[in-house]
Amino acid sequence: MVDYEDVRRMTAQERLRLRQMLAELDTPEPAAGEASQRRRTIVLGLVIVCCVVLAAWIGDLAATLPRYYRAGDWRGAWVGFDVALLLTFAATGWAAWRRRQILIICLVVLATLLCCDAWFDVVLDARTSGFVFSLLSAILIELPLAALAILGARRLVRITNALVQQYRGEPGPVPRLRDIPLAGVGRDRPLSDLLAGPEHHLPAPTSIVE
Repeated sequence: MVDYEDVRRMTAQERLRLRQMLAELDTPEPAAGEASQRRRTIVLGLVIVCCVVLAAWIGDLAATLPRYYRAGDWRGAWVGFDVALLLTFAATGWAAWRRRQILIICLVVLATLLCCDAWFDVVLDARTSGFVFSLLSAILIELPLAALAILGARRLVRITNALVQQYRGEPGPVPRLRDIPLAGVGRDRPLSDLLAGPEHHLPAPTSIVE
């Protein structure tokens, strides 16, 4: 057995190679490439179809919707939305205080709701006496808070990926967020693996031997 002192006596390069070897041993076997490619093609095809249908729907709405419309339950819509925003703020604060990984999701949801709030406040108050207040509120409060939430989520994802790289023994800087691959789902593994339980992605216990 290789004990702690043996590992300490290794050079930095030897420890790096050891981490790489352990990561390779702990990586699950990839699924069949052809089946995985077929699933990816289906998913991408569905996304493209949704984009085309949504673009056509937006054009139809822009051409047919009336410029002014009397809402059925204006109070209920805005009170319900603000309640959801309040709960999201509370969940974000709890996750940050408890240092939970779900904070990343909370920050993304919070940023989305703040952007929606700013958009509808400004658009629906256009040509009314409350337009200036809604515009200033969006520029000075809601959009800056949304930007901080997105930047915070981005930073947490990059920190998490840096730790994963360190575990795998991969040197070098952390890649850009758009270049970071999904953890546990590589080119040769199906996207359906994302729906598997956490135990599906956990490495099997191994021991270090000479």
